[in-house]
Amino acid sequence: QVQLVESGGGLVQAGGSLRLSCAASGRTFSSYAMGWFRQAPGKEREFVAAISWSGPITSYADSVKGRFTISRDNAKNTVYLQMNSLKPEDTAVYYCAASTSYTGGPHPRSYDYWGQGTQVTVSS
Repeated sequence: QVQLVESGGGLVQAGGSLRLSCAASGRTFSSYAMGWFRQAPGKEREFVAAISWSGPITSYADSVKGRFTISRDNAKNTVYLQMNSLKPEDTAVYYCAASTSYTGGPHPRSYDYWGQGTQVTVSS
């Protein structure tokens, strides 16, 4: 069992930056690929980024590539999402998720555990 708690969301102006954190419980954090997803009002949950067990493999949605960076610190049981050059269309609730697969990937059904989410609002 893995419990995930996101933090770091908030209100930011367009062009600004935020760093989201996701703290995981349990001693097997390094055995999970981690992903970030987001869901805007009235829209389906969409993939943002994922990182493999030990971090060498990352993947990103085209909409955030070059602006967002996913990273992890297995010693701290934490995964991060650095978000730069934020746009109003990035406004959503952001969720982190854990997957027993090696890379995680873009499909929500590949993930076994989910956090409660943190709100990110980007004003124009």
